[in-house]
Amino acid sequence: MSSTREALAAHQPRLRPGVLVSDALLHGPRTVHLVKDTATGQSFEVGPRERFLMVRMDGSRTVAELGGEYAAAFGKRLGDAHWGRLFQLLGGHGLLDGAPRPERPEGSEGSESAAGPGPAPARGLLAGSVRLVADAHGTAGRLHRATGFLLGPVWGTVLLAALGAMLLVLALHPGELIDGAAAVFTQPVLLAAVATALWLSTALHELAHGVAARHHGGRVREIGLRWRLPVVIMYCTVDDYMFLPGRRHRIVIAAAGAVANLLFLLPFCCWWLLAPDGATRDGLAGLLFLGVLQAAAMLVPLPPLDGYTIACQLLGGLRLVESSRTYLSLALRRSPDAAAYPRRARAAYLGYAAGTALTVAALAVVLVLLVRAVVLAA
Repeated sequence: MSSTREALAAHQPRLRPGVLVSDALLHGPRTVHLVKDTATGQSFEVGPRERFLMVRMDGSRTVAELGGEYAAAFGKRLGDAHWGRLFQLLGGHGLLDGAPRPERPEGSEGSESAAGPGPAPARGLLAGSVRLVADAHGTAGRLHRATGFLLGPVWGTVLLAALGAMLLVLALHPGELIDGAAAVFTQPVLLAAVATALWLSTALHELAHGVAARHHGGRVREIGLRWRLPVVIMYCTVDDYMFLPGRRHRIVIAAAGAVANLLFLLPFCCWWLLAPDGATRDGLAGLLFLGVLQAAAMLVPLPPLDGYTIACQLLGGLRLVESSRTYLSLALRRSPDAAAYPRRARAAYLGYAAGTALTVAALAVVLVLLVRAVVLAA
């Protein structure tokens, strides 16, 4: 028995290359970390203590040294049974160097960089998707070389200031913008022109995600078209987004699309300010109103929108909708289980629910005003 214990203490565990561990995330009342094997695409959750040990399993520390660091951090040493359960967990998922990997489930795409391209996108007449480029990461890299400077601190500050000024100007003319949007819906030519411009804006939105991902070290897996007739939109998929280093960088990647939507409107705003009264000015006003509304809609904190991704990052939460709904249900029923949620979790879930309700209500008011204006203009 002592020889077995000595062998365990001298063992130097090492995780396979390509094993990713996320930052701390709230999931219900618990704090968890996501773990992913990029070679198989399999992922699961672990607690902070397991994560503490996993990120130190680089083959340079023995189990005894890991146990000492664990005891210094948590005030308790792990017994042989605890080590056995941890190694069983990691070995069962094939994450330990030298352990056999579990078979990859059929249909799992995994990470293209480690496992090759996934299955071909589904295509049908009414719904489906298709890749537009064979090397999405390379395409995003070329776009980044041309436009990545805009993500730097100087240009980024200038552009954000310009967007702030544009939004302030637009906020001072709400009536004209709503009337312009109403005119767009009552004139087929204007409607076609504005719809085309807004579609181009959505394309830039998706490409902006890819450029921002390249800027902050992410890998772009796919750029393509997705359709559910009559709607056809572009999409851009970033591999392993939750595992990218730095919460701020992940927020920038998620927000880049809406920022691109607004940047698209800047020249049209200048044109609108200089245009004389008439159909052109009405069309520009409608484009600006609908374009800002489009960008705002992308920031609504509900899945699968970018705003939901941003909210999850700001609050450090996983599956915020599900977790918030569960907590609010427990709190409203005065269940003792609600007391098990730590203060940070309670604040996050209440704040998310309140923020989402206010955002949706504000957009609903704007839509009601737009519908009213369209009806009056008809």
